[in-house]
Amino acid sequence: MAEFGRQRGKRQEDGGLGSVLDLLLANARLVLGVTGAAVLAIATLAVKRLIDRATSPRDEGDPKAEQKTLEESWQDLALIKAMPKPPKKQRREDLSEPLLSPSRPLVPGETSEPRVCSAPPETPRVESSPLRCLTLQEKLLSHYSSQLAVPKAQVSLALQLARSICTQLQNFLRNKCPELPFGSLFLSGPLLDGLESLSADHIHLMLPVVLDATLWSLIPGEDTVVRNPQYWMIKRTDLEYFPRGCSPWDRFIVGRYLSSNALNETLHKMLVASINWPAIGSLLGTVIHPVVASQELKLEVKHDQVELSITLFPVVELEDKVLLAAPPEGLVENLWLESFYRAEVSKVKELDAGDSGARQHCLCILNGICKSHPTLHKLSGSPLTHVVLHLSATSSDWAEESLADRFQQVLEELVGYLEKGVLPCYFNHKINLFCELLEDEIDEMGFMLYRAISEPELLLEEK
Repeated sequence: MAEFGRQRGKRQEDGGLGSVLDLLLANARLVLGVTGAAVLAIATLAVKRLIDRATSPRDEGDPKAEQKTLEESWQDLALIKAMPKPPKKQRREDLSEPLLSPSRPLVPGETSEPRVCSAPPETPRVESSPLRCLTLQEKLLSHYSSQLAVPKAQVSLALQLARSICTQLQNFLRNKCPELPFGSLFLSGPLLDGLESLSADHIHLMLPVVLDATLWSLIPGEDTVVRNPQYWMIKRTDLEYFPRGCSPWDRFIVGRYLSSNALNETLHKMLVASINWPAIGSLLGTVIHPVVASQELKLEVKHDQVELSITLFPVVELEDKVLLAAPPEGLVENLWLESFYRAEVSKVKELDAGDSGARQHCLCILNGICKSHPTLHKLSGSPLTHVVLHLSATSSDWAEESLADRFQQVLEELVGYLEKGVLPCYFNHKINLFCELLEDEIDEMGFMLYRAISEPELLLEEK
């Protein structure tokens, strides 16, 4: 009787457990789906067998019973191993496709057939390669090719427009001022020489002012009122023997000196009021506007494919000096700025030709970075060229493979010059190319470049 009670209690327990398992399995299909229900069923069966064996009385000393128990254990283990793996979670992009296509109305005469969805082919596993860190050399070359290189078609169009405007302006000056011996206008600037390629948007137009060397002489910059060796004065000589009027340029004399301001004002009036730019622009398929408010002689040219800024510079070549009518701001009228641009370009190309160097490439990258940087834009152009020329005197390895090393070295040199507040001109050490920078500007540029020495990538980030 006691044995019966134990067996009855066991059956009730088994029955209760079975009811729970049956209820769980009945709802598993709704919750987990077919595959999940199958997994749960196999696992439940294995667990149930283990519970049965644990609660059933063991026949001690019966070898057949022990063998049967051992075989059942292996079967249970095989069941667990054979359980199908649950499907992977569907990716978000896979959910964009509907699981069931919406039904469409049947065409008359068409029968509805069950659609069989074939399983998509299993895509091969592709092992992702680890991300490779780019070197500074690779970043510089990538920055140059992606952001600094100007399309050849754009450069060609800009030069074509500039040459056409140059021809029109030359014809106008010869007809309007035949008494003034202007030389032939010519184009200049980094776009032509390859030292700066950020965009084909700016070209210099040089207007030679031809002087008779017997009537004019140069006053050194140290003797000028600003005491700056980069500015010169052009003095009219021998007035007692060759009075006013002997030179066609005497009309621009102020206090016995050829005034750059007076010449610029005359040309500015011509550009603004005398030349029919709408007609010239219509002929060239462009819109041309002279900039009225600027102290410079500047034209803005708008074409469907390019926008161009052209700056006109009267230039005097006398006693092996190249002087521009670009006086400093202020009340000084008669000063002419010595330009080293032609000598800079010639020297850089000469050095690169001698050792197959990458100076021009380095300068192009540096100029592009500084020109577009809000803090460093005043360093672009001549100052960078002179730093590279100074560095070339001490560093001989300018091969393309050393571009990153030379780039960082130029930054270090710049920081050193900014700390002193002095950048000597390569062709005349008396001239300080930083003399017109404010102290705050020098501090800001020095701080920015000091950070860039250890993190050059800061300069390559988009502004």
